[in-house]
Amino acid sequence: MKPPPFEYVAASSAADAVEALRHHGDEAKILAGGQSLIPMLALRLARPSALVDINRCDDLEGLAEFGGVLTVGALARQRDLERWARTGSPLLSEALGWVAHAPIRNRGTVVGNLVHADPASELPALLLCLDGSVLVRRKGGERVIPADKLYLAPLTTSVEFDELATSARFQLPPEGAGWGFAEVARRHGDFALVGCAAVLALDGAGAVSHARLGFFGVGGTPVRSAPGEAALMGREPTPARVVEAAKAAAAALSPDGDLHASADYRKKVAATLAERVLAAALSRCGKSR
Repeated sequence: MKPPPFEYVAASSAADAVEALRHHGDEAKILAGGQSLIPMLALRLARPSALVDINRCDDLEGLAEFGGVLTVGALARQRDLERWARTGSPLLSEALGWVAHAPIRNRGTVVGNLVHADPASELPALLLCLDGSVLVRRKGGERVIPADKLYLAPLTTSVEFDELATSARFQLPPEGAGWGFAEVARRHGDFALVGCAAVLALDGAGAVSHARLGFFGVGGTPVRSAPGEAALMGREPTPARVVEAAKAAAAALSPDGDLHASADYRKKVAATLAERVLAAALSRCGKSR
């Protein structure tokens, strides 16, 4: 099937792209990596009146870490982040290996994946776990959208139709923090049926001083588990407390069932994965991030 007709706009800068979005209104779509948009166009699931191509916008390139904050430009490919993460962030490195397949990561952008907002995708959950945010630009200014305010529903974010997501920021884990990541999918590279990520840090007395626990594939948006984190914060993370935290986290979830997995299955798998990633994070505490 061929896409419906649309106007093609080749933006030369972020300001140019923002002006095109303002001009075309909510019927325009941004084209960066196109790994989600192009298939949707081909199936006529998306019918934009205009495509705004930002691949010539040099001011949207870049990937850099400063002061414990990783900033990823809108044109940074998932493969770029994957290469950086091999030495910069083991958690991101592990997770990116599960994102689709290498040819897709070569073209797909990190920011595009984040604002596409697929609830079964790995990167949105990591943005939550790493206290991240997305910087958006519109005519007349910019604003920062924290990860916990970004995701509203499946494939829906708080980015407005006349705003361009220009970069994403990940707060890297504190020095000495441990991490864990796991997911269950039918095949490696498929969207996750259930996935989970965790970051833990301990204070000098051995109590948990920093806890982040997030899920994906268990609802309409990625989920950060306040009950799971609260079960560990300020306490010694004994094996029994890790199990308690995993159970508390899973109990608070309200997953949907579909042809791929029932809601009950997703909830049981979430508890198992949470226990695994928390135990893995605990075993890595005291090592480099």
